[in-house]
Amino acid sequence: MRQKFIAGNWKMFTNAAEAERLATAIVLAAGNQTKVQIALCPPFPYLGIVAKAIQGSRVALGAQNLYPAKEGAFTGEVSPAMLADVGCRFVIVGHSERRQYFSESDSFINRKTHAALAAGLKVILCIGETLKEREDGYFKQVVDFHLSAGLVGIDAAKLADITISYEPVWAIGTGKNATPEQAQEAHQFIRHRVAQLLGQPAADKLTIQYGGSVKPDNAASLLSQPDVDGALVGGASLKADQFLAIVQAGS
Repeated sequence: MRQKFIAGNWKMFTNAAEAERLATAIVLAAGNQTKVQIALCPPFPYLGIVAKAIQGSRVALGAQNLYPAKEGAFTGEVSPAMLADVGCRFVIVGHSERRQYFSESDSFINRKTHAALAAGLKVILCIGETLKEREDGYFKQVVDFHLSAGLVGIDAAKLADITISYEPVWAIGTGKNATPEQAQEAHQFIRHRVAQLLGQPAADKLTIQYGGSVKPDNAASLLSQPDVDGALVGGASLKADQFLAIVQAGS
């Protein structure tokens, strides 16, 4: 049975004091539980602060982005090796906001995935459709394209270090939400396509998170779906009580 995986994506929020308080509260409440895997993904400047706050707990550190090079003249960027050096175990790649605001292509996201894996990081690979693509009936084609392009050069062994996060773009920060049935349909489709690409055993082991406005009041219904293995939590991850309620829903 796949373990539930709840990751908090803090985006461009918090300051140093808030990051420390938030991470500490989560560790105190859930840092040693074993039912649900937890990761916190703060902004780059606070990775060290959060790493210290979660030290010795089962809570893992994640980053929100990386640049796919070991080092070099890439002003303002952060390498996979740097993330690993400060204690990151996970990194998010392909988030819809990176695709939308920074025009990241699927081929570039695939490069990031390979670079992260080569540095020993585990990847949370985000895929999902816009509202127009959903309403036009193309959501499966879009999800399939993101998935297939994101996994170019990935074999079943490497897939073990990848979590897929299905994030319907129309349900992120909009107040809208995919129903549990819609989430299950998408997750089931993703698992089916992974089975076709890399085999059923790999697909059966794959963790697929849901990432669209997950909150305490909808977490249980979403996480109870057979192919929903966790959540990539945005706004609700900035409040310890809300994030912990979602973790509890996955227990």
